[in-house]
Amino acid sequence: MFPATVYSDRRKKLRDEISGGLILFLGNQEVPFNYPANTYSFRQDSNFSYFFGLDHPDFAGIIDLDTSEDFIFGNDVDIDDIIWMGVQPGIGEQAARAGVSLTAPLDKLAETVKDALAGGRKIHFVPPYRGETILWLSDLLGIPHLELKASASETLIKAIIKLRMKKDAIEVAEIEKMVDVAWKMHTTGMKMAMPGVVEREIAGTIEGIALSNCGPVSFPVILSINGQTLHNHYHGNTLAEGRMLVIDAGCENDLHYSSDITRTVPVGGKFNARQKGIYEVVLNANLAATKAVKPGVPFREIHMLAATEIAKGLTNLGIMKGDPAEAALKGAHTLFFPHGLGHPLGLDVHDLEGLGENLIGYDDEVQRSKEFGLAFLRFGRKLQEGFVMTIEPGIYFIPELIDIWKAENKLAEFINYDIVDTYRDFGGIRIEDDVLVTADGYRVLGKPIPKTVEEIEALMC
Repeated sequence: MFPATVYSDRRKKLRDEISGGLILFLGNQEVPFNYPANTYSFRQDSNFSYFFGLDHPDFAGIIDLDTSEDFIFGNDVDIDDIIWMGVQPGIGEQAARAGVSLTAPLDKLAETVKDALAGGRKIHFVPPYRGETILWLSDLLGIPHLELKASASETLIKAIIKLRMKKDAIEVAEIEKMVDVAWKMHTTGMKMAMPGVVEREIAGTIEGIALSNCGPVSFPVILSINGQTLHNHYHGNTLAEGRMLVIDAGCENDLHYSSDITRTVPVGGKFNARQKGIYEVVLNANLAATKAVKPGVPFREIHMLAATEIAKGLTNLGIMKGDPAEAALKGAHTLFFPHGLGHPLGLDVHDLEGLGENLIGYDDEVQRSKEFGLAFLRFGRKLQEGFVMTIEPGIYFIPELIDIWKAENKLAEFINYDIVDTYRDFGGIRIEDDVLVTADGYRVLGKPIPKTVEEIEALMC
């Protein structure tokens, strides 16, 4: 945990954003894997973790906005627990680590909430995302489970977004540690990407690096020679020369700060001419977008800059044609780059996404598009100092999407479909870094992970 003052200060800042009532944070519970005693690895709710820091199941926290008191509800272990888990710190000791002096058994939570509701007090809560939390919250508040999302406090959601989006120095340091572990994961994966290797051998190895250095992976490893499938979690293919291997992976530590890095490498370690051509288009888009990062710039503008760079590079290769800027404006690039440029990163690998993408990534000034491709941009509003964003452009040759566009002759003034057909077996390429918005620009976090053609070939060969 961070020092207790960190959590006390965070709760004070939250109080300053909201007036009246109680703020209720339910920590996560343990979830059975296949029977009650065999549970998934415990992962605390990120908002509970941010404001209270306690990485323990079956806790709840209340911030009383009217009395300026904070409470932790939870139970001390009994002898049965000690037999199986050993001696555990008491609820009072744990709460003190979070700067909280008031505690109560967990069964007192319902009584506290009931009394507040009877007194006409507002209970602020965020939308629950786990089934067991939905049921718990529904019972506590007397709100049907299907109505909880609509009943969540938008005031609280916006206040949390305001606080959590801007990372301070201690948070950036934790994220950067995880990028450094990702360096080990990715450089190891690159060296293993040789003909005859099965994808799961690499996926298992890099997940083991995460577990042995910090904690679990921050999301299920994406690793495939079929990189045209953006989130490909199947790891049963055998690597063969002539294919590209996409590795999208990161890790999180015991404070739950995350990394999220993607690299794409040629199986065997040497780019052929076709691979190098497409790869350098994606790399140029990655570098151009990163250099454009600074406070006050709408992230959607940076996304469109990357899109234009991709259109320009594909035009130079003969895959696209016409004016690249016009092609990007009309969405022709989305045949090859159908997703958004990136997303916030922090306690969650898609930071704060559980509170609602549009509330995080858009505002009155920048509205979410409904157009194909641009609609998948998770974050479009202006950047601010302290934001941590991923920058992850890509090029993908998706045969099923190519078939649809070609049958419609869609945007044929910008696309050479005959040439596109020769890339149907190519797969995909994505290059992703984690980038901090600084006072006057940006900083790519962590130890640099090879990403130029020369750096990758030198590492792999």
